[in-house]
Amino acid sequence: MTLHLVKLCVGVDEVPELADWQRRRRREKKRVYHVTRMMPRRAAEILAGGSIYWVIRGLILVRQRIIAIEPFVDDDEIERCKLVFDPALVAVQPQPRRAFQGWRYLDGDDAPVDIKGSADAALPAKLRAELAALGLL
Repeated sequence: MTLHLVKLCVGVDEVPELADWQRRRRREKKRVYHVTRMMPRRAAEILAGGSIYWVIRGLILVRQRIIAIEPFVDDDEIERCKLVFDPALVAVQPQPRRAFQGWRYLDGDDAPVDIKGSADAALPAKLRAELAALGLL
């Protein structure tokens, strides 16, 4: 079974905003990653096809495949790790999620399904989110 991570996308109100931020990051750093203090203990399971599922305004809306997990020590001598992502953002069936700190593991059976190719994929992300919040998707 595939293991994923779920994380709040703090400061982002919609998927295009996340995409823009990541495009700028790729130009500057040549790749997209998130720095976290906690190293996933189940890293091998995540790297076997896992993704990070981004929670935007209370809903999981999009995912990115995790392609590397790189431990490092920062300038303050604190151990951290980089979760390195494939740049492709994949829209998923919106799923409500309450606020939490850090990241959480997400079992593959509990992960929202991709909506690529479905009729829902043609809807703008903001509209999908609003319909999901109303329980219509």
